[in-house]
Amino acid sequence: MIRFWFLLLVLIRLSQQNQTGVSSCGPQNLTVSRSDQTVLVEWEDDPSCSALNDPILYNMTVLVENQEVHSDGVWVAPGHVGSTHSWRWTSPLPMDCAAHTFRLRAQIQNQTSRLDQERTLPDKDTFSRNVFPQDALLEAGSSATFCCIVPHGQQFGQMYLDGNTGNTTKISEHRYALTVRLKPVMESGADVHCETKSGEVHGASVFIGYPPGDEDLRCETRDLESVECRWNKGRNTMVEVQSRTRYELDGSPCVIGSELRCSKEVNIGGGERNWTLTAQNVFGKVEIQDSADLTRRVHMFAPHDLGVGDVEARSVRLSWSWTVQRYHNLSLNCQMIVSDADGSSLQIKHGVGLKAAVLTDLRPNWKYEVKVRCRTAQHFWTWSDWSSRVSFLTEGDVPDALDVWMQRKGSQTAIVWKKLLANQSHGDVTGYHVTWTRTRGSDQLHKEEVNASVHEYTLDGDSVVTVTAKNQHGSSPPSTITVPPTSPDETSMNLSCFTGSDGGLDLSWSHHPEASCGYMVDWFPALEGDRVDWLKLPPSQNRVRIKPKNDVAGRRYSVSIYACTGGAPLLLERKDGFFTEKQIQPKLFQPLSYKLRGSDVEIYWDPVPLREQPACIHGYVLYYFKNRGEPISVTTENPADSSLTARNLQSGSYTFIMAAQTAGGAYGNTTLQVLLNDEDDLSNIFISMGAVFILLFLITVLCYRHWACIKEKFYPDIPKPNMADWFTSPEKRVNPYLQSGLGCHGEENLAVPELLLKPAELLNNNNTDQEDTALTSQAPPLYQNNPAQSRHAVSTVFPNLTYNLPAADPERPADPGRPAGLEPNDYHPQTLAEVFGQNRAAQKPVICVSEYIMALQ
Repeated sequence: MIRFWFLLLVLIRLSQQNQTGVSSCGPQNLTVSRSDQTVLVEWEDDPSCSALNDPILYNMTVLVENQEVHSDGVWVAPGHVGSTHSWRWTSPLPMDCAAHTFRLRAQIQNQTSRLDQERTLPDKDTFSRNVFPQDALLEAGSSATFCCIVPHGQQFGQMYLDGNTGNTTKISEHRYALTVRLKPVMESGADVHCETKSGEVHGASVFIGYPPGDEDLRCETRDLESVECRWNKGRNTMVEVQSRTRYELDGSPCVIGSELRCSKEVNIGGGERNWTLTAQNVFGKVEIQDSADLTRRVHMFAPHDLGVGDVEARSVRLSWSWTVQRYHNLSLNCQMIVSDADGSSLQIKHGVGLKAAVLTDLRPNWKYEVKVRCRTAQHFWTWSDWSSRVSFLTEGDVPDALDVWMQRKGSQTAIVWKKLLANQSHGDVTGYHVTWTRTRGSDQLHKEEVNASVHEYTLDGDSVVTVTAKNQHGSSPPSTITVPPTSPDETSMNLSCFTGSDGGLDLSWSHHPEASCGYMVDWFPALEGDRVDWLKLPPSQNRVRIKPKNDVAGRRYSVSIYACTGGAPLLLERKDGFFTEKQIQPKLFQPLSYKLRGSDVEIYWDPVPLREQPACIHGYVLYYFKNRGEPISVTTENPADSSLTARNLQSGSYTFIMAAQTAGGAYGNTTLQVLLNDEDDLSNIFISMGAVFILLFLITVLCYRHWACIKEKFYPDIPKPNMADWFTSPEKRVNPYLQSGLGCHGEENLAVPELLLKPAELLNNNNTDQEDTALTSQAPPLYQNNPAQSRHAVSTVFPNLTYNLPAADPERPADPGRPAGLEPNDYHPQTLAEVFGQNRAAQKPVICVSEYIMALQ
């Protein structure tokens, strides 16, 4: 029993001792430091903790503005008691925005020590700004929290980052936080704004970027004693100014300049090797690698001290040196770029340790520039850099052969040649030598010297001409041309008008069997005295595009195609036209006139001179309309026409518009107004009547002048009938009034008509013997006594005389003194005055019927 109580007393004592040790153990010397928003907390153990054999749990509590926001624990093993302990934490809230309190306590065997340590960052008196963080570096794609301290006396309005309002929370009465997901912006950074309700704005700048994104590492050697690596930047970090990327090549720091290049001295041997480049900034790092055998990756330096020597007319010698001694043992390929005013050419040379070369095929008296680069011939990796340029001038030589052609100028022919260019003259041309002889007739050779400023020679007739150019080094090879005689085909050849495109003309033609030396195409202004230009082509080429040097819109050109033969050139085709047409201006057709042809109107104009045609005319179109009606058109596709006719027009006012058809449309509009009405028809009638009147007047004048003859022939005097002779003389058988033959000259005979009496008409019994006597006595004596002359009397148509011829009475004896069948009082001939008077009174025409006329027996 006593032992039990003793043991219990010992345990109670030990328990009291343990509680005293736990309560006295805890942290001491607590320090808090920060970098941006990362906090480092360090502390030590109280000396009393060394007596404990149990692990210690330190509880860390974080308070923001006296509100707990985070807690964590740190275990310290018994073997580490007495050393310095640390704890690291990153606050989501800028440290400068609100007071962060860090409270640390120890816990042993589930018993919390009475001792604790506490530190607060920052001190409230250190606040000097309103928006945090300031000038922070933030990684794109992450979330960030910004804090705003509202000044006393103000009320919070809103917060935003470059327009993004995000998620805003209230920390305390005057502190607010904005949480947003960061997007990449310009390297200049982004602005965080905090506005109060009164309109006061506070802000801060932040920089949003990426970790390094370098890629494509390539390693090589340049001097066969070191490795040099290059790579691409890849994605821009956007914070290179604030946090420059640091590079290391296989652990050796790299000094980066304007180029991404890093080198390191190594022992160059055979076989591949890995090379590693590390790039790092505030947001992270990246490693890229390359595997290479540097003996196959030799990137040579540029040739050094390039120079020229042994300069001749068409060749020159180049030389250079190497700064790396080991290059002399390498098999090299070297490129030489030779440049001049016309472009550049490439020449390649080979050799071991090559350091000299000869350039050929150069132009005499010509300025050149040359540069050189080389590479290894066995394992091609890349060319070296170009050497510096060197210039030189080759020696002069005789001129090249002249390009000679001909141009017809009326009856003469001008031998023309192109001025030699600088790359053809090989020096200053001092003159030209022309020799020629006739192709037929005399074999005399003519020689002429032509000044250097003149590039043509004119002569007559067909000839063989040779031209050479001279300079200080001698004469050029001769150029010969045969001038053919003028052929009728050249002047009568049909000229078709052409239209170019974009200032040029595409030509094509059929191959000619006689074109042994090719073809020639020439062109010159057709209406101006400008010089001809030409182009010579090989026999295999039958198409070309030509373009004048100084073309003017609307200028007419003549283009000809010749076949180059063993003798004189043969003309194949010729045409006129325009390389660039010009729109024809209005009022082209002056004057524009018309003719009326019944209901048709013919519009005609003078042919348009070629000088007034700035484009090809392919025909003409005539538009016409009445008043403001729909226009009607009449066209012709013949450019030689000079009139068009509008048909079947009605009366009214017409507008005629004449235009020329070109490739670009109808232009040169010329307007003419024509009025068609009935007055035009009346004028035509009056003109016709006037013509008839004039004709009748002329006939009247002629008849008046010859009236005597006409009257004698057609209207002679009518003799009085001799009735006694008619009935008493049996020999007189011819009616004296029907005698013919007395014309103007007494030579014409007229047929004697017969007088037929109409039996239905009765004789007038009222005629008296005096009338008979009067009628009988009017007959001229000529017809009474000369029957022969009566046959020539002119027959005259009389009015029918009425006779009463009653039947003879058989019982009544006949009177021997009068014709049978007539009584003394039965015959009563009327006088002419009575006959004509009766006819005029009756208002009836006298009908003369041939059957009524007969010869009296």
